Amino acid sequence: MAQGDTPAKIDRRTLLIGGGAGVGLIVAWAVWPRSYAPNLTPAKGETVFGAWLKIGVDGHVTVAVPQAEHGQGVYTTLPQIVADELGADWRTVSVQPAPLNPLYANALAASELFGGAFGALPAPLRATHAQRSALVLTGGSSSVRAFEGELRAAGAAARIMLSKAAAKRWGVDWQSTGTAAGFVVHGTKKLRFAELVAEAAHQKIPSPIPLRGGDTNRLYGQSLPRLDVPAKVDGSANFAGDIRLPDMVFAAIRQGPIGDSKLIRVDRAAADRIRGVLSVVTNDGWVAAIANNWWAANKALDALSPRFETRGAIISSATIDTALNAALDGPGTRMAALGDLGPVFKGANVVTAQYRAGLAVHAAIETMTATAHYHDGRLELWLPTQAPGLARGAAAAVLGISENDVVVHPMLIGGSFGANLEHQVAEQAALLAERIKRPVQLVWSRSEDLLHDRYRPPAAARMSARLGPNGQILGWLAKIAAPSTGHEIAGRLLSGDTTARALLATSGGGDAYAVAGARPFYRLPAYAIDHHPAEIGVPTGHWRSGAHSYTAFFTECFLDELAHVAGTEPLSYRIGMLGGDARLARCLSTAAALGGWEGGVPGSGQGIACHAFRGSYIAVLAEAHIGDDQRPVVDRLVAAVDCGRQVNPDVVLQAIEGGLIFGMAAALGGATEFTENLADARGFGDLALPRLADTPDITIEMIRSEADPGGVSELAVPPVAPAIANALQAATGFRMRTLPLRPGDA
Repeated sequence: MAQGDTPAKIDRRTLLIGGGAGVGLIVAWAVWPRSYAPNLTPAKGETVFGAWLKIGVDGHVTVAVPQAEHGQGVYTTLPQIVADELGADWRTVSVQPAPLNPLYANALAASELFGGAFGALPAPLRATHAQRSALVLTGGSSSVRAFEGELRAAGAAARIMLSKAAAKRWGVDWQSTGTAAGFVVHGTKKLRFAELVAEAAHQKIPSPIPLRGGDTNRLYGQSLPRLDVPAKVDGSANFAGDIRLPDMVFAAIRQGPIGDSKLIRVDRAAADRIRGVLSVVTNDGWVAAIANNWWAANKALDALSPRFETRGAIISSATIDTALNAALDGPGTRMAALGDLGPVFKGANVVTAQYRAGLAVHAAIETMTATAHYHDGRLELWLPTQAPGLARGAAAAVLGISENDVVVHPMLIGGSFGANLEHQVAEQAALLAERIKRPVQLVWSRSEDLLHDRYRPPAAARMSARLGPNGQILGWLAKIAAPSTGHEIAGRLLSGDTTARALLATSGGGDAYAVAGARPFYRLPAYAIDHHPAEIGVPTGHWRSGAHSYTAFFTECFLDELAHVAGTEPLSYRIGMLGGDARLARCLSTAAALGGWEGGVPGSGQGIACHAFRGSYIAVLAEAHIGDDQRPVVDRLVAAVDCGRQVNPDVVLQAIEGGLIFGMAAALGGATEFTENLADARGFGDLALPRLADTPDITIEMIRSEADPGGVSELAVPPVAPAIANALQAATGFRMRTLPLRPGDA
């Protein structure tokens, strides 16, 4: 064995389970070494190479992807990283959902989503806990950032093993060989991967694993065809609603109003008169109709005329606004600060402005759906999920069975935007399957999906700043009232995690998730960010870009107002405060140049905004006006993006385009009011979403960068609303400070 070689046990990793101390709390973790073996299942003729890939005797390469594919392209970008390091032929690469395994835990997504729950733990222990808890998660634009290193190592390890097998045949040093297009090559000699698989499986790999060098024959950085598109185009792709099992029935559900609601009456006889209806299942919080087709099941819900009794507070848009106002006027928790604002603000003329953002809905194309089959004490679930382990745990708990007796089949997702982190549909389907003793497919109607969403929380902000004699910002204070959504998400999704519950119990009053993105990336001498927790009585959850969607609106609109007070052109005002942040400054100047920036002068209808998060940078220039129907119209969006290295430029471009449209939809609509514990929005027609004819001219410039890849799935959402608001101010002379943007709202 050559020096530094280790046995090819790339299918096992050792994890040291550690303990950590929280504030006033010792987290009682046992300390022992633990190994996790991969549980990829090889088909006939396949050889498993670790936890991430299999190679067949016909040369096909299958990459296991633990991340949910909901349109963001992970079924292409993650296999592309492996294929690049392996030297595979892209035409032979396929993908399959990875099985549940701690090896695929996404500590980065856990930190983005549940950072408040684990804030007392040092970063290494947060990662350890995510793996020990098998937190397989899709969220926080984390897929490439979290797994690039492991995927490259997996591809490199398999490449080395194949190269060693070929070198042994040729009697040469394996390091003199290379791989390209599915072959191991040495000069004029070459062997297909398929010919070497059996021998390669027994080769040893060096430690550390050397990665490929050179720029030739690389797949990384190419706009390769997406692997998920052909099946989606020809209709062969399976989503959760496409599952069909022998003897399966269909279910529709109606749940009570939010708050403490209890089902008190249904008209079963009326439901029985609907052709196809088989049974009715009731629960304290909901009623479900079972039928031989979903249309009949959903029609039966109307016939049932369910009545719910709601105790406690009556929740409406007015009570939500009152809660936000009370929170803003009440005590807050300082979440971030630099310098001392006291002497800066004392006796000074301070510029102030108040902003608001309403409840935003997910409104994905695919409503909440799950198929469940309970048999022989075991449960199988087919569902779109961004957190398969958490869905498995929740379903097991509701049936009182072991998680080992639950198998989750993750499906393609028809959009999500964060909604499929939740798992109440998995619990409901499990209960129905156990009750009726048949496979059952539960699909929420569109109105049910909107009525029982986990909404993007509303927020209110009171922004204050003191300007110096030259217009420079001397001090900045952002007081933000919003629900503690981060704590709420962690408490709801990690209810079975004793460590998370203990850490949440000892956390302070503020929630970092609720004010994420509010810390200014401008170089200010003094600033402070305060969170004022608001109890609104409405369940909230993760939504594409999270709190950044409203904190960027607060920050970039207020900055535009300060530029006007200072008598300074908004673009140069921003760039002048960026200090040495060349990447964001370049995005701003690029967007301005591409968009023909006219300085945001009155009547121009132009506005600009920027944002930086998850390791990426973006600037957006918008052109907008008020239409004849007195609604805002967006004419043009120009974006300049620096997201580091791009695995697949086309996939990145699609994410930015989608994010711009998503952000525009949230700026102009995509929200709901509340009346007597029920959302007012019941269908797409109630959301004022932009249509194809409303799509503006879009120009995107991707700035070349060799920095580490940053997040892109959520990147374009936050700056769109402030760019449009700033453009409308330039067009009308009137400042709209409330999302969604409506003339007449200050």
